Amino acid sequence: MAALWARIRGRLREDVGEVEYRTWLRQMTLSGIEGEDAVILLPTRFLRDWVNSHYGDRLRALWQAEHAGVRRVEFRVSAAPPAEAALAGAEEQQPAAIGAERVGLAEPLAARAAEARPTPESRSDWVVPLEARFTFDTFVVGKPNEFAHACARRVSEKPASPGFNPLFLYGGVGLGKTHLMHATAWAIRAHDPARTVAYMSAEKFMYRFIAALRSQNTMEFKETLRAVDVLMIDDLQFLIGKDNTQEEFFHTFNALVDQGKQIIVSSDKSPSDLAGIEDRLRTRLGCGMVADIHATTYELRLSILQAKAAAAQVAVPPKVLELLANKITANVRELEGALNRLVAHANLFGRPITIDSAHEVLHDVLRAHEKRVSIEEIQKKVAEHYNIRLTDMSSARRARNVARPRQVAMYLAKQLTQRSLPEIGRRFGNRDHTTVMHAVSRVAELMVADAGFAEDVTLLRKMLET
Repeated sequence: MAALWARIRGRLREDVGEVEYRTWLRQMTLSGIEGEDAVILLPTRFLRDWVNSHYGDRLRALWQAEHAGVRRVEFRVSAAPPAEAALAGAEEQQPAAIGAERVGLAEPLAARAAEARPTPESRSDWVVPLEARFTFDTFVVGKPNEFAHACARRVSEKPASPGFNPLFLYGGVGLGKTHLMHATAWAIRAHDPARTVAYMSAEKFMYRFIAALRSQNTMEFKETLRAVDVLMIDDLQFLIGKDNTQEEFFHTFNALVDQGKQIIVSSDKSPSDLAGIEDRLRTRLGCGMVADIHATTYELRLSILQAKAAAAQVAVPPKVLELLANKITANVRELEGALNRLVAHANLFGRPITIDSAHEVLHDVLRAHEKRVSIEEIQKKVAEHYNIRLTDMSSARRARNVARPRQVAMYLAKQLTQRSLPEIGRRFGNRDHTTVMHAVSRVAELMVADAGFAEDVTLLRKMLET
């Protein structure tokens, strides 16, 4: 049985590669065969669920190829007893390649802290594996992110430099904070493979701390994290209101900085704006380099789309890229998702990418990003067009040269906003909703009867929409 299990593990290692195997699969142990089931044990529920969802089918196929009596593979949570060491296979005794040792918490960590942690392998689910595509080479630099990019580059070349520790990156969702953190980790490892880097979300940090408290094993938690050379915590805002976890992070922060280790943190707000974070922690977070990533510009969005299309080796007409860059302004993640969806549709149906196909495939996305026009903007534009005062929109004056523009503004408010008729009426001097209904129908009638008037209203609508 040990030889059979060793062959299966060896073939799986060849299939997925050394790095992925050591990150997710190394801790598998074979409990035995129960009926038609091969029972595999993993130390945590997280690892069990991950292996089952990502490698379950492949393991079942490998078992069926090696043992005709096995039809299913069952994954269970259980710490492997010492007697099962023989079933782990001789290949587990072989040291990993240098490049494979640095996913998550690097293997030198085990050598430095093995005496304090009798089971160092149990930490493999502490960290998030780094994304291979998130490197400095694939990060498109523009005005909104050039400072944050320069700071990350500096830290990757000289970790723990004075003035750059900690490095605090902040900005809105989908603007590139996580990309920069992963890129920094890859670059640090490339410059000095001996450095150990730990990257995890603030949520993961909290859950591991709680688990350590419950198992009365906080010393292992502390020593594990304080043995790394670079600690990266993503989405720090998750710790708002979680006082005990904040305190532990504060002590970890101090211990690492005192040892000359690098801290890199990301959040959606600057340290000074993180309400709910203890003052002493907020002060420490702001004592290094704070770099913000602004909302993207049209030029940066277009550059990102061009780079993504080139990397995918897909010919996308410039007009389509311009359409996406103009319409999808919220964040880079949505922008990339829209491009991927467009390319996938073209590949699946063998059709060229055109402006029309982009509107068809991305109609929901483009509609969601249409410019939201406010009633105030409509009133201002209509008042300017008809050369009346803005206050006339809500006044009681009924002169035709005022009443007609007011009706046009009500009509456009109904067409271009999601406001109800009573809401529109309130914005026009607390008028009744029936007044708005009359204005809308009257303008519609006049547009049919008077081509010049219709042209005026259409022009105003286009100006507001663009």
